[in-house]
Amino acid sequence: MKKTNAYIDAVFHTQDALLEEVVASIEENGMPSISVSPSSGKLLTMLVAISGAKNVLEIGALGGYSGICLARGFGSEGKLTSLELEARYAELARHNLAKAGYGEQSSYMTGPALESLEKLIADKQSYDFFFIDADKENYENYLKACLQLAEPGALILSDNVLAGGSVADGQAEPKRYTEVMKKYNELVANHPRLESLLIPVGDGITVSRVIN
Repeated sequence: MKKTNAYIDAVFHTQDALLEEVVASIEENGMPSISVSPSSGKLLTMLVAISGAKNVLEIGALGGYSGICLARGFGSEGKLTSLELEARYAELARHNLAKAGYGEQSSYMTGPALESLEKLIADKQSYDFFFIDADKENYENYLKACLQLAEPGALILSDNVLAGGSVADGQAEPKRYTEVMKKYNELVANHPRLESLLIPVGDGITVSRVIN
């Protein structure tokens, strides 16, 4: 899996000075280096662009790497709402999105994401694209909330669903969330409101389309 992803990144990803600066800023601020892989980021950009999404909700901002990738997909016409537990992470993401030219198109809600999602549902907000990349134990809860906020045909992407390959490879060292991801993958694969596929880029991304 690592060799495959290294090959994909080497062939399909070109050097990106802005995103490299984002990675450096995350390290400089003592934040975990858990941004999406370069190819995963490119996939986010492509799927937002292909779907024509203009109202994107991101659960888990970290330093803004994935946020920039999402915003690049909608260009000058879309809007990104990002939920982030840590206020200092959200502030760095806000700074990096502004530096990338999307400051006026991005907003942040800090605190527990489930509380922010409840507020968005109460406010009758809706979105046509979702990216879930936060605490794995709540993925199922995040999915339920996203479905309440989803417009017909919306896409819901979820990161880290391969758990370092351990969901499929019994020889791989299990992560603390391996079993959680196995359950989540089964859920999205068989959900009556979703058409889903797992794409083995980065640490695995499930792409789900809301069908009713």
